[in-house]
Amino acid sequence: MSVNQGSPVQGAQVVGRIALLLRLVGRNPAGTPLAEIVRDSGLTRPTVHRLLSSLAAEGILDHDPISHTWHYGPEIFVMGAVAAQRYPIEELARPSLQRLAEETGESAFLSIRRGTETVCLLREEGSFPIRSFVLHEGVRFPLGVASAGIAILAFLPEAEAEQLLVQDEAFVARWGEQHSPDAIRANLSRTRVTGYSVNPGLIFEGSWGMGAAIFDRANRPTWALSLTGIEPRFRPERQQVLGQLLLEEANRITRLLQKPGLPGDPG
Repeated sequence: MSVNQGSPVQGAQVVGRIALLLRLVGRNPAGTPLAEIVRDSGLTRPTVHRLLSSLAAEGILDHDPISHTWHYGPEIFVMGAVAAQRYPIEELARPSLQRLAEETGESAFLSIRRGTETVCLLREEGSFPIRSFVLHEGVRFPLGVASAGIAILAFLPEAEAEQLLVQDEAFVARWGEQHSPDAIRANLSRTRVTGYSVNPGLIFEGSWGMGAAIFDRANRPTWALSLTGIEPRFRPERQQVLGQLLLEEANRITRLLQKPGLPGDPG
């Protein structure tokens, strides 16, 4: 892939920019407009357009000329299919998501930690007709914001968790004072006691979520299961039931992941 920046740019910087743009495009399965990508990337419009066009020429991205939005292209699907063979988490987690959705009626999700964020990988719809649409495949949240990120952050080493709680003005402007370091710490403390996290409508009023961490072979919280729905479905008396179901399924997946002989197993 040839990328003409118009001025010398270090190769690592170009790679970093491309990775950023791919993450931004993938946030919305319905497509992402150029203006939004430019705004959130911090890059100039000509630079973003050149990079996106280069990725499209390689089949990595697609551009919809009618909606004027950018989408993942067919090469991303091929790469994902190949990579999935090394990471069995989706295959192992899908039965748990199906059980959670069936038993609770809520929408169930699998998310993975990527650096300072969580990314939603899988969704299983529940039968309850009123749903929360805050979470969907590809959406990203900072650790500590949504229920999956709270569950993961709570069981990281304390020093590491504290480093991740450093925030700037842009974070506060985007996520509000309800996600201040002190507010997140209080939620982390509650999560460590119960084992599961609760997001009481902190992102969107009336949209609640709960989560439980899944641990890798190094016993680090790397993924999380979560349930989302409307506030009346998450009353205190039901939270214990939902939390126990989440913990049972998260523990089930953790045990499966820690068995020897899975794809990518170094042993």
